Amino acid sequence: MRRGGPSVLGIVLAGGEGKRLMPLTADRAKPAVTFGGTYRLVDFVLSNLVNGDILRICVLTQYKSHSLDRHITTTWRMSSLLGNYVTPVPAQQRLGPRWYLGSADAILQSLNLVHDEEPEYVVVFGADHVYRMDPRQMLTQHIESGAGVTVAGIRVPRSESSQFGVITPGSDGLTVERFLEKPADPPGLADDPECVFASMGNYIFTTKALIEALQRDAEDENSVHDMGGSILPQLTDRGEAQLYDFSLNHVPGETTRDQGYWRDVGTLDAYYDAHMDLIAERPAFNLYNRQWPIYTHSGQLSPARFNAGGMASESIISAGCLIRGQVTRSILSPGVRVDPGAVVQGSILHDNVHIGRGAVVRGAVLDKNVEVPPGATIGVNPGRDAELYTVSKGGVIALGKGQQVP
Repeated sequence: MRRGGPSVLGIVLAGGEGKRLMPLTADRAKPAVTFGGTYRLVDFVLSNLVNGDILRICVLTQYKSHSLDRHITTTWRMSSLLGNYVTPVPAQQRLGPRWYLGSADAILQSLNLVHDEEPEYVVVFGADHVYRMDPRQMLTQHIESGAGVTVAGIRVPRSESSQFGVITPGSDGLTVERFLEKPADPPGLADDPECVFASMGNYIFTTKALIEALQRDAEDENSVHDMGGSILPQLTDRGEAQLYDFSLNHVPGETTRDQGYWRDVGTLDAYYDAHMDLIAERPAFNLYNRQWPIYTHSGQLSPARFNAGGMASESIISAGCLIRGQVTRSILSPGVRVDPGAVVQGSILHDNVHIGRGAVVRGAVLDKNVEVPPGATIGVNPGRDAELYTVSKGGVIALGKGQQVP
């Protein structure tokens, strides 16, 4: 935070493997996956923290982290004159020759970062969600409550509870009464029985409470050493946990349509659907809010160009693209080429994808450097696609980085 405010350290948990996003995570950590044409998933949480004046941030990495490390070090350069930084921190094995056992163990093994900075509060956020949030509003509630931890929650249908950690608030609406990890049939909310509060994976700790909770957890041989599965239930049992209702959070420049938007893009279907949210006339998530920007770096490229009758509608076209075919309801990352006669519909094309003359691509996610030969089809023959490519439950076809297309 700025001078005069509370001392805060940001910790971003970015070590997730992201198996459910395969093949997009075959060569990179989940937070490094491209989103929205030019961004990486990690850019959303870092933008929220930086816009909210949390300017000293450690990003804990582990799984296939090279792409993520490079993006952070080349993009997120803060003012060293003012002592601000965003730095990737790999698994250091400070407590012995082992990797992280869980997200809580990741912070335990990195407590030197907390001891060095000596903050009053530690903000621990996940790295792979798409949303806008002003963390200062959550921090204010946390400080005023005197809680050991405050967890951000969002209302979701009770039928989806098995996908999330579920928070049961007490009668005051703030104290966390129970925390259930991915329950099958949890009780609904008192004011809305068909909804529950899902944990967003965003926590604010009073530093002393965090250190003590991590030390207690480390001594528990039966613990899974996870923030949601171990630390939050522990502090809930001690009466030290409070809920922050994400629907109360407001950022400058938001619209009535995208206020309160949050998506966990942990599966191919969720990843695809979140992209489709970007391209409507009134998008469910507005990338063009200049008052609360999402920061990234996409290199020095020429503007997108349309030739030979090429056209695009209801789409996002990044710099460096050359469009000579037809593109509809799609998101194209920098350097994509669509040759004459090619058709791209409802698809997400990452950097430097090339769609050959007369080819057809429908309902697909193509990772960077995929070459679709002239006349080839993806998304036209479901049986053939299932034999050749990854196909999600919802029918999204995914090709990994540089995957060959026959």
